[in-house]
Parts: sequence; structure tokens; C-alpha cells
Amino acid sequence: MVKLIHTLADHGDDVNCCAFSSSLLATCSLDKTIRLYSLSDFTELPHSPLKLHTYAVHCCCFSPSGHILASCSTDGTTVLWNTQNGEPLAVMEQPSGSPVRVCQFSPDSTCLVSGAADGTVVLWNTQSYKLYRCGSVKDGSLVACAFSPDGNLFVTGSSCGDLTVWDDKMRCLHSEKAHDLGITCCDFSSQPVSDGEQGLQYFRLASCGQDCQIKIWVVSFTHILARSTEDEAKQFPEDWSEDDVSVWLCAQGLNDLVGIFKMNNIDGRELLNLTKESLADDLKIESLGLRSKVLRKIEELRTEAKTLSSGIPDEFLCPITRELMKDPVIASDGYSYEKEAMENWISKKKRTSPMTNLVLPSVVLTPNRTLKMAISRWLETHQK
Repeated sequence: MVKLIHTLADHGDDVNCCAFSSSLLATCSLDKTIRLYSLSDFTELPHSPLKLHTYAVHCCCFSPSGHILASCSTDGTTVLWNTQNGEPLAVMEQPSGSPVRVCQFSPDSTCLVSGAADGTVVLWNTQSYKLYRCGSVKDGSLVACAFSPDGNLFVTGSSCGDLTVWDDKMRCLHSEKAHDLGITCCDFSSQPVSDGEQGLQYFRLASCGQDCQIKIWVVSFTHILARSTEDEAKQFPEDWSEDDVSVWLCAQGLNDLVGIFKMNNIDGRELLNLTKESLADDLKIESLGLRSKVLRKIEELRTEAKTLSSGIPDEFLCPITRELMKDPVIASDGYSYEKEAMENWISKKKRTSPMTNLVLPSVVLTPNRTLKMAISRWLETHQK
């Protein structure tokens, strides 16, 4: 028996998505708003509608606890909202600025994935509101994503029909053409299935597309779990194998270079030593733009490797420069930054927080003497 119990007609344009929490219903629309309704009587909450996006809102989803709502929009941002008062917690800008089509929380609420029209996919830390990892798919817009129930993996689906599996460190583990005319949705089963003979455990994944087909996949986690121990010993890029380099290339959206790098036996040490000359002369990469992108990604990797090898506590690094702070200051967003870097940020950019993208209540910077003393003590201990 199916019975209509209520109709909501508050949006002024097409409604793109709806989502449930244990007590609320959220909806989002082309009219740039998100609306929240109580499940007890379907009345709209006093702080609804939520207004911050400047263009159409494509997707909304609740964190598993229901305390946070995420929404993403053509304006290139993903916004986190406090569902209890409707206040924005953070505005997270897609690095490319491309329209964001889909977003999804991890099962433990610590991460959020956002996928954009240009194929970029970002894994955000929802505690710090910082970008954790970023990658991209080869073709098409990202229109679907889903986390495995244990949070170890997530999948993305594109408008070109590609289904891509990522691990929680944004490494591309598998990608293939799943549907001829584009993927429209994908989701994991909630319960694992065991192989009685070999004792393997896997989840079923369903994908559906514009080719009128629904496909059921099995995704095994055995090789992921086995690899996690190995990764602990290989956290430094110079220790990477050729296969690790291939995984890294996929995560950076450089899938087309995997064959070239393998043919030339590029492992982690070789990767860090690549130059613009070796990319052109030895690896025969003709595109200047592609060479520049590879070098930029390698430089980011070198910086990350330097931080890992130095063992500098993350709280001692400026969020803007990712370098050890010499003169830390506290901004009105509550975060600490290198004074010169934050002053440049305020003078050259809109007066928004580098961490949350929300407008700064004040541009006053207060010296963080406690942090400066902690950094000095750490330097004294580690420079002996």
C-alpha cells in the first residue's frame, strides 16, 4: 500500500536532491537554496531556507549523525551547515573552481568527498575543513559517489561512464568503462559478503547508467588490507616502487603516463629526481602543459616528503605556506598562520579565512606567543 501523506512546494525552481536524517528532511534546488523540514509534521524549520550559494544547488547530504548538512553548487563550493541553527560552518572551494555536482560523507563523518564538472574529486577533512587530497578522472563530469560501509574505499561515477575506485588516501585503485552513456548513480551494499571457501570478504556495488543497465560489482578489500601494512613502511616517496608511482599518477589524474613511467622503470627515487629536461628528452612527453603539470605535482610531493622526513608537527606549519612558522599569529577565524603569509593573504585576496573560506569577522592579527615558544623549544630539541 502506498499513500501520499504530504506535498512540499516551497522551492521556486526544480528540486535537484533530497536527503533524510533521523529527524529532518533536506531539499536543494535550482533556486540556490536548501530547505529543512521536521519529520514529525513536515513543517519548515525556523532557520530555513539556508542561503549562501550564488548558483544552483545540485546535491545535499547529512553526516551520519545528522548534525551537519553538506550542499554543493554550480558556484564551485561545498558548504557545511549546522543543522541545529542553520549557520554555515565552512565554505570549501573546489580547487579548480568548477561546478560541484555531488558530495558524500564518509561513514564516520571525518571526511567528505566532492566531485566536480571538470572531473576533479576532493577529499576534505571535516574537522579542520581543510583539503586532504585531490585527484581527477580522465574524462567527464563527476555525477555520483559512494563510500564503502567501512570507509576504506569510495567510488566515483562520471558522465562518460567511468567507474573509479579510490582508497582513503585518494589513490586510484581501479578505473574502467562501466556504462556506455554515462553513470547516473552508484551505491555499496551495507553488509559484506564472505567467500566460504577462501574466507575473502567483499562488498557488492551497484552502478546504473543512461544505457538502461544496472550493473552489480564485487569489490574485495583483502588486497587493500594487505597493502596497508606495506604502506606504513613506504610512506616516504623515495621508497615507492614502480607500482606505487603508478597509483600516485592515477590519483593526480595522470593515468595516460602510467605506461610511459613503467616502461622507463620510474620508481619513487627516480620520480623525485625528474626534471623538465628528463621529461622531454628521456620520457618523450611532448606537451609543455603536461610536463608543467607533472613537475608541479612532483614539487608538491617533494614538499610533502620533506615535511614527513623532518617530523615537524603539523600544528607548527602555516596552513598557507605549509612551512615552519617563525612569527605565528592568530586570525579572527581562530587559526594560527605565519604573520607575513596572512598579511599577504588579506591584502591580495578577499577577506576570507584560508581554512574555512568564510568572511573574517576582523582582520586583526594577534601574536601567538604560546605557539612561538613551543616551536622554539621544538627547534632547540631537534637541531642539536
